[in-house]
Amino acid sequence: MSGDEATQGVRPSEGWGVIHLFMRVDRGAPCDGLVEAIERFTAVDPQQVIAFSVLGGKAEVGLMALGPDLDALDRFTKEIFAGPVECLDSFVSFTELSEYTTTEDDERARLEAEGVEDLDAALEAFRERMAHYRQHRLYPRLPHRRSICFYPMMKTRVPGANWFALPFEDRKRLMLGHGTTGRAYAGRVLQLITGATGIDDWEWGVTLLADDPVDLKRIVYEMRFDEVSAVYGEFGPFWTGLVMDPASAFRRAGLT
Repeated sequence: MSGDEATQGVRPSEGWGVIHLFMRVDRGAPCDGLVEAIERFTAVDPQQVIAFSVLGGKAEVGLMALGPDLDALDRFTKEIFAGPVECLDSFVSFTELSEYTTTEDDERARLEAEGVEDLDAALEAFRERMAHYRQHRLYPRLPHRRSICFYPMMKTRVPGANWFALPFEDRKRLMLGHGTTGRAYAGRVLQLITGATGIDDWEWGVTLLADDPVDLKRIVYEMRFDEVSAVYGEFGPFWTGLVMDPASAFRRAGLT
């Protein structure tokens, strides 16, 4: 059996694979092959690619590719690298559910404490919300937004601030508070948190999409004051860009 046959159709048991690429280009070279590779990849539903012109000098073009088949993602990545580009950095992760998500027992206890009369109806509404949440987290269909920000992160293990030494209930309480800050930006910033523990150098990747780039700055700034970030968060490099169709992103970088 060939290597291609052995790996064809590698699908995680839960969630999708996600690959972020940050590249420089060989200016003056044609971009047709790169655009065609993206078109072939995205022609297969639900595979998606977001292309963006990277702001600043750390890179020129960025791609975020996601889909259910890691083999298809790997083939796509290699097609891109075969073109007139140089990869400066990349990040591999999986879509995932948070282990700190509110459970139905949590919601029931909250509703009972508040004295909600129609408990069954309230719980049914909760189940519908959670089904939508799980679908978005594991199998996202990313909308078009004009700007994007990506950064990797992990939790600290230093003495006195070892996240993984905290009891689960303490970690859950801190994460729920952190989520409250993020939900204040619902409708303005789409947040996709993907897991990379054991897959890449950092533990999570955070992708933020917004029409107003100021909202990208504001949400990160406000969340820095949450204890979960202020005490236990470590952050990698930030990559920010303007989202556009792939041909426009490559041409802006200098390809023809």
